[in-house]
Amino acid sequence: MTSVDTERTVRLTVNGVPRETTVPVRRLLSDALRHDLGLTGTHVGCEHGVCGACTVLVDGAPVRSCLVLAVQADGAAVTTVEGLARDDGRGGQVLHPVQEAFRECHALQCGFCTPGFLVTIAAGLEGRDPAAQITDEEVDDLVGGNLCRCTGYANIKEAVRHAAAAMGDAG
Repeated sequence: MTSVDTERTVRLTVNGVPRETTVPVRRLLSDALRHDLGLTGTHVGCEHGVCGACTVLVDGAPVRSCLVLAVQADGAAVTTVEGLARDDGRGGQVLHPVQEAFRECHALQCGFCTPGFLVTIAAGLEGRDPAAQITDEEVDDLVGGNLCRCTGYANIKEAVRHAAAAMGDAG
């Protein structure tokens, strides 16, 4: 008779902080983040990788956390929506330019899809030349993998343009 692991300890760096948790081997990364690590900003929508609400960054790349087992992310750096803002040096936080743009452009309504959009767009904008003007095609690509049932996307796309401009001005 062979022994089968039913639990495993997973070590991650989440939002810059080393974390360790023991999870069932079939626990999804989204569930480990929410239930084991208490990071409820990552939302679970369709549980099929279609809607994008559960998107997090794994080693800098957007990943649908509902499609990844927590044990597959062992040793990885994970950034959730909670990790986008940065410390202001005075005990508070400064919003990421994409978060600020969503606020300024009224790019959310119910907010359920927002964490996935923010993480996806932030990664996409950080991976491009900030001096280059963003094109409509780039904007469509950045928002095309996430679903929103409330906004109709116009304000989300405007927020992408606004954030791209702000990141270009800062660079």
